Amino acid sequence: MKRLLLFSFILLFILMACKNKTATGANSLFNGKTFSGWEGDTIFTWRINNGTIIGGSLDKTVPHNDFLCTKRSYANFILKLKIKLTGNEGFINSGIQFRSKRLIDPPYEMTGYQADWGENYWASLYDESRRNKTLMAPDSLEVLDWININDWNDYEIRAEDRRIRLYINGHKTVDYTEEDMTIPQSGLIALQIHGDGKALVAFKDIFIEEIK
Repeated sequence: MKRLLLFSFILLFILMACKNKTATGANSLFNGKTFSGWEGDTIFTWRINNGTIIGGSLDKTVPHNDFLCTKRSYANFILKLKIKLTGNEGFINSGIQFRSKRLIDPPYEMTGYQADWGENYWASLYDESRRNKTLMAPDSLEVLDWININDWNDYEIRAEDRRIRLYINGHKTVDYTEEDMTIPQSGLIALQIHGDGKALVAFKDIFIEEIK
């Protein structure tokens, strides 16, 4: 009888744990027509063309980092999107911020995790304006076999509790667990165009599935 009761309690605990961490179904973060649900410099830096969010310029050097942010925060989720980065001069780089927040000074900058994108940073995890370093990165040669330079790539971010996984075109590039208990595990999601380069980044098919 005692063993049966113990087994029942264990089973109940497992069921409750599964119930507490359930996917809610994927929702689109971009309707393909407007910046509804987003905020940022939609006059000079960010625009919409043919169902795609575009940031930066190939004609003029992007003066500084710039971010297009969601208006609400997210904690545990699976984020999937398509990204294309092109450029011909300067530092050509982009990325996706998550569990992040805007800074007051300078107001255009953000701090938090970034799923990085660009030469020497392909599909790596960077800590933007906080520890200012790459937290984990894939093999620099292997990742080149997985990506489409100057073309569309499927980027996936899985953030669950303190574990972060990144995937590019179906290949896992990062599996990182945050050990610093002071680092926030919720925040805004944002699309980045890096400064100091003539670069153009495009995003489309942006879907998020929250994990409750």
